[in-house]
Amino acid sequence: MFNLDQLIIEGDRALRILTGAVQLNRPVPKPAQAEMETGDQPAISSVAATLTEAEKKHAAGLMRVNHVGEVCAQALYQAQRLTSSSTHLQTQLAHAAKEEEDHLVWCANRLEELGSRPSLLNPLWFAGSFAIGTLAGLAGDQWSLGFVVETEKQVENHLNSHLEALPAADILSRSIVEQMRVEEIEHGNMARHLGAKDLPEPIKKVMGAVSQLMTKTAYYL
Repeated sequence: MFNLDQLIIEGDRALRILTGAVQLNRPVPKPAQAEMETGDQPAISSVAATLTEAEKKHAAGLMRVNHVGEVCAQALYQAQRLTSSSTHLQTQLAHAAKEEEDHLVWCANRLEELGSRPSLLNPLWFAGSFAIGTLAGLAGDQWSLGFVVETEKQVENHLNSHLEALPAADILSRSIVEQMRVEEIEHGNMARHLGAKDLPEPIKKVMGAVSQLMTKTAYYL
């Protein structure tokens, strides 16, 4: 199914993801001009300073959850690429993973700007997601794609809730989350178009429960 060279390449990729050595492919999304027009335009680099300490802490918790979600996404896509025999599907998953890499860096950079850090449990999140992605991939490409659809649907719901929960003044975090939301929807649509099967309801509920556990833990750790 996969050879030693692939394992070495993907192992290196996993280390770069967990150590924060991922290269940025696209610039961080900028806030819409309308959001910045509040009399005198503040410099983007100083926006974090306008937040209260409580707002910074809350925004950092939410962005840490989003960062964990991107760590998990990298592990899932990686495992699904390794277990798929379809070159076309591997290419599509690689493209989606490339966009998710930017999400990962955007969130990491924003956490630093907010004076915070990524989750201490990222190795655990990555390992668990890789195992789940492997099982999904071994079940067959259509089921694997169905897992992508459901995952992206749940991620979209989380991002929608974060757009509501982020401080109104944190326009930088909000612009990142909004762009992430757009692209997560695109990834789910991609999987549908490639022939994803709808997952059984019990599996969706388990995925939802695991997701809730992750988000509540990652907000603090």
